[in-house]
Amino acid sequence: MKKQQGNLFKYRSSTQEIVYISLLVALNIVLTRIASIRVPMAGVEMVRIGFGALPVVFAGVYMGPRAGGVVGALGDAIGFWINPMGPYMPHFTLTAALTGIIPPLVLKCFHTKGDYAFWQLLVGLAVGQTITAVLLVPYFMQSLYGVPMIVTMIPRIQTQVIQIPLYAFLVKSIARRMSIAFG
Repeated sequence: MKKQQGNLFKYRSSTQEIVYISLLVALNIVLTRIASIRVPMAGVEMVRIGFGALPVVFAGVYMGPRAGGVVGALGDAIGFWINPMGPYMPHFTLTAALTGIIPPLVLKCFHTKGDYAFWQLLVGLAVGQTITAVLLVPYFMQSLYGVPMIVTMIPRIQTQVIQIPLYAFLVKSIARRMSIAFG
């Protein structure tokens, strides 16, 4: 993995990184579109319970914010093309990309390379999920569909209270297993 220091946009991807990103995009699509529980209200999906954001967050934390953003955006766009749920709204593609971009940027504040402590992952994921899942998605649902933010925020907060620690645990566990497997 060759990255030029200091500029996220001068990133060179190796074949191996492209394969990992592709695998994480496919995993994101399957976990989001097929292996999730959707809770609808008034014909609009209010809450989606599942692990769809896990590959996006993992890519961001361990491959960088650019990879996380790519996995999130491609997963949402390709997932919509394969299995559309209503009209395409680029607002949600932006939110999916930010799901992978924000946590690694927050983790950079800790100046730790690679192996993050569980509490650091909790903080990074909490900031990212609060901005994207708890604030932006309800805001876009209100703007686009007229659903009051408070109606969608309460169940999303309850979901994130469970998902954030679970995601942090799974990201740390998967990273540990991968470092053992790939040495």
